[in-house]
Amino acid sequence: MATINYESLIVDIPDYPEPGVIFKDITPLLADSQGLAAIIDDISGHFLKCGITKVIGTEARGFLIGAPVAYRLGVGFVPARKPGKLPRDVYSEKYALEYGTDELEIHKDALAPGDHVLIVDDLVATAGTAVATARLVQKAGATVAGFGFLLELGFLGPRDIIGKEFDQEVYSLVTID
Repeated sequence: MATINYESLIVDIPDYPEPGVIFKDITPLLADSQGLAAIIDDISGHFLKCGITKVIGTEARGFLIGAPVAYRLGVGFVPARKPGKLPRDVYSEKYALEYGTDELEIHKDALAPGDHVLIVDDLVATAGTAVATARLVQKAGATVAGFGFLLELGFLGPRDIIGKEFDQEVYSLVTID
């Protein structure tokens, strides 16, 4: 597979969703067949020998990357969903947003003690979603094995935030400082 310049396929959208914000649009990268394949191969290849037994992806773009990473690793995929989207008993975890709170849920039977779980999402910024997902893994009695992201907004310090609770590796394909 050819080497992919991920950043060349990520489009900056100024002043979205509000003035002063530069939104990083990954949809052109996902639409590029070689780019998408490289994302999946790079993340799964990085964690190939880490004993991963499940991949958990957060709603919704984490599904787009997490499910194919799980497939490539030959393990199951667990969706972390917004409240009310899962039909059976769930573990829930609230987390802080810039203005308010949000919540994620997983089915109580989705993970088991002994599972080594890779948390995958498209983006890590303030790390609230990543930490909440990791706490769900712990509630299920499983072990967080690592974190894999396409894009990291390093200037917001997500590694430090994750590192306050979890010492597992944070692996990002693109870091914006």
